[in-house]
Amino acid sequence: MRAIRVLQPKRPAGVPSLRAVAIIRFVLPLALCLLALGFEFGEHGGASDTDHANWPGMSEMVIFGMLGPAAVFATMTYVVALLREIEAVHSRVTELNQGLEQLVAERTTDLRTSNAELAQANRQLHELDQMKSDFVALVSHELRAPLATLNGGLEVALQHPDDLPLRARRVLDLVMGETLRLTQFVQTVLDVSQLEAGKLRMNYGPLAVRPLLRRAAEIVFGPDDQRVVWRLPASLPPAWGDEIYAEEAIRNLLRNAQKYTPPHSPIELTALHGDHCMRVCITDYGPGIPAAAQEHIFERFYQAGQSDEYTPRGWGLGLHFARSLLVAQGGSLALESPAHADPDAPGARFIVELPIAEEVQEDGKAAVD
Repeated sequence: MRAIRVLQPKRPAGVPSLRAVAIIRFVLPLALCLLALGFEFGEHGGASDTDHANWPGMSEMVIFGMLGPAAVFATMTYVVALLREIEAVHSRVTELNQGLEQLVAERTTDLRTSNAELAQANRQLHELDQMKSDFVALVSHELRAPLATLNGGLEVALQHPDDLPLRARRVLDLVMGETLRLTQFVQTVLDVSQLEAGKLRMNYGPLAVRPLLRRAAEIVFGPDDQRVVWRLPASLPPAWGDEIYAEEAIRNLLRNAQKYTPPHSPIELTALHGDHCMRVCITDYGPGIPAAAQEHIFERFYQAGQSDEYTPRGWGLGLHFARSLLVAQGGSLALESPAHADPDAPGARFIVELPIAEEVQEDGKAAVD
């Protein structure tokens, strides 16, 4: 970084110094006085002593020999006073510029130090990012294979549950559930990392909204669960996106509603044709999300604090992953809480928006044309 130079004020060319003007202040009036007196004595000095007093000559001597030089002296004195003020201002400006130059030098040094610290922090961030990538690679290669083996072994062991003792079957069911939960977590971490790195490939196309929502709800709640209240119109235009990851985002939102809603409370699932988009709303009757937490709710590993009576497990990745997936498909995810007037169950409403397939295809055709 180049240092900033403070320009020092210079005396304008042709301006005399204070000492020279002070000398001229005395010399010039004296020279004018002598010149005027000598001229007047030369002109009127030969008059006869018997003549009356030479009043015109005396008046000229007083005017040109005394009053004129006195006026010049007074003027030069005033000029000297002005020059002294200019010198004082010049000295003050010089001092201020010197202080400013020193301050600029100090700030430049501090800025260089800050830049060096920022460069070091940037290198550390790159190292941490590389460590994260290495960790993801470790998870991918070292955890998925053992988990797949463990899941396969548990499935084989549970193929004939009637042949197992009741206690052993319960333990295996518990281990199976936790293993599937861990497998899902590992896969979510991998998907989030690939999405943030821009390596998650998506296959875009028209999406049949109604079957997609039905399938996602069946996977989360099961085929016989009656908790979901459907509010779907008779016809819905197809949305545009990746079918697998759009459904994954909806499933994450449904799992979130399932975790934070009491067991017998309904979960409303609404779909409608909005302004240039397909809008899907998932509304629960849970405790809601505090206003202070709403601006952080989509951050990675963030979980809003809940009461002691109801604290569901989670990693804080579901909402972040759902929003990232929808944004990557040209959509969005928003939150409204409270969603109801009931203070005991204010609930939350997550609003999903995806582009309409026909409009996207028309825009693409227009771009090609």
